[in-house]
Amino acid sequence: MSGAAAVRPLVAVLDYGIGNLRSAQKGLERVGADARLTSDSGLIRDADAVVLPGVGHFGTCMRQLRATGLEAPALDAVDSGRPFLGICVGMQMLFEDSTEAPGVPGLAVLPGSVRLLPEGVVRPQMQWNRLDVRRPECALLVGLTDGAWMYFVHSYAAHTDDDLVAATCDYPTPITAAVERGQLWATQFHPEKSGDAGKRLAQNFVDAVAASSGNR
Repeated sequence: MSGAAAVRPLVAVLDYGIGNLRSAQKGLERVGADARLTSDSGLIRDADAVVLPGVGHFGTCMRQLRATGLEAPALDAVDSGRPFLGICVGMQMLFEDSTEAPGVPGLAVLPGSVRLLPEGVVRPQMQWNRLDVRRPECALLVGLTDGAWMYFVHSYAAHTDDDLVAATCDYPTPITAAVERGQLWATQFHPEKSGDAGKRLAQNFVDAVAASSGNR
């Protein structure tokens, strides 16, 4: 474990009641975070970083996030400039909308839309796939070169500005796999299910959180 991660920064994992949210929490704990699964707006406000996981249907996740009162704390966390990580559907929720749920707005933190994977491919993509790192300077991808294997489970993918795309994967055309804007990151794959490469990515996130919290 790095020295930065040893300070155990406080990471709020948003608990809006959908999916195996605890797996994301445990993945962060393994690399040195004080990760807490929570719906407490005060704890979320005080946390050094916030994580938005998600699995399943875009519309169901967005409705549940709003029903549990966590949309505003999530947006406030992004606006604060603190490190923020979206995972899988949690990544998709950061965009404006998704064709999976017409009429259900996303958080609109990032420009773009989430669309069904193209015709002619197996949906969902439920497999290990290799990253094509587009932005090697991305803090989340430090030490992860082209070809790192990550685990994907999804039928929809984000279409966004090229300058936000940190990594893609081929399926068989390029699919957005990770995005970065400042200290906002998101991954279509599941780091907590991606072995050593996923553990390295989680460590990079916790190290970035520790460095950021030391400057607050």
